[in-house]
Amino acid sequence: MSTMQKFVGWIDERFPLTSNWKTHLSEYYAPKNFNFWYFFGSLALLVLVIQIVTGIFLTMNYKPDATLAFASVEYIMNDVEWGWLIRYMHSTGASMFFVVVYLHMFRGLMYGSYRKPRELIWVFGMMIYLALMAEAFMGYLLPWGQMSFWGAQVIISLFGAIPVIGDALSLWIRGDFVVSDATLNRFFAFHVIALPLVLVGLVAAHIIALHEVGSNNPEGIEIKKHKDPVTHIPLDGIPFHPYYSVKDIMGVVVFLMVFSAIVFFAPEMGGWFLEPDNFIPANPFKTPEHIVPLWYFTPFYAILRAVPDKLMGVVGMGAGVMIMFFLPWLDRSKVKSIRYRGTLYKSILTLFIISFIGLGYLGTQAPTPTYTMMARIFSVIYFSFFIFMPWYTKIDKTKPVPERIPE
Repeated sequence: MSTMQKFVGWIDERFPLTSNWKTHLSEYYAPKNFNFWYFFGSLALLVLVIQIVTGIFLTMNYKPDATLAFASVEYIMNDVEWGWLIRYMHSTGASMFFVVVYLHMFRGLMYGSYRKPRELIWVFGMMIYLALMAEAFMGYLLPWGQMSFWGAQVIISLFGAIPVIGDALSLWIRGDFVVSDATLNRFFAFHVIALPLVLVGLVAAHIIALHEVGSNNPEGIEIKKHKDPVTHIPLDGIPFHPYYSVKDIMGVVVFLMVFSAIVFFAPEMGGWFLEPDNFIPANPFKTPEHIVPLWYFTPFYAILRAVPDKLMGVVGMGAGVMIMFFLPWLDRSKVKSIRYRGTLYKSILTLFIISFIGLGYLGTQAPTPTYTMMARIFSVIYFSFFIFMPWYTKIDKTKPVPERIPE
């Protein structure tokens, strides 16, 4: 027995290293027909690591103080060695996190990855999405630029529309009567410590739940139903490592090429990733001409603005996110994958995607009567996708699903 084998054996006696490696990698059997859409889960994990590592280096020079925060960001950008790169990696990573998460969620919609027995995986995923939104919102205030300051002021003020507890809740979130140094300090604490811990815990729960029931696949077939009678290995499965770990490396390489191109050549992405107003120090006495959140919040911001009543707008914005939690119990189709669903579901899913993208664009624009009407139409389509799902998924004509994954 070699020295390395003895060392690994010594660890195994005290920590389940080899058993965890087998359970989650070398002997975790995944369906053999994963395609392009299955890259985004591992890419989301990669971006989380990028955000944590770059965030740690940023906190070494950032000052969570209302009088020093903006200057400390400028110091990082101009005077800290490679500080500009770390800052741009973090700001680009925030947007790319939502890009891969939205694509990951879209894959779930296409292939029914939220269906039984994966309901809990979907719920954990939605909890990650909520935590990610909170993390991004609180991090957005930290540069203490004009859009950071006024964006936080507008969003926090929305909580004031909640009956009875609204004003007290807004005051508690801000820590003051206006967005101030107290707000910046508590947002910094949540962004740097509390929410990353929550995110890491939820990601672990998401992966553990996934490996307990097994991965879905583009056919929507449960590979655990057909196992070798001797080895009990799924006949349509292959070990995650080395097959998919190597395949994911290819996805990582392509992603890092795109990520690097943005960081080095277009870190602001024309104002979509970093707005021009955020390069101006926060001024409580001067409101920006047009206050909008970053692009990944704009679909729900458009729903908020589409409703004339402030309270109902806040309810609509919150419902736009929370209704997705119930997706596993709304879908009554006989099949999981879009490959075997009928024209009805495919058409409605297409309308839903168009409405989501449309709301995202409208949320970035100044409100006009035409845009407001379009936002209302898109909002109706968005909510109709979920509300009428039990009906249209039940009557949708489906194709027969094969017993095994086709070669």
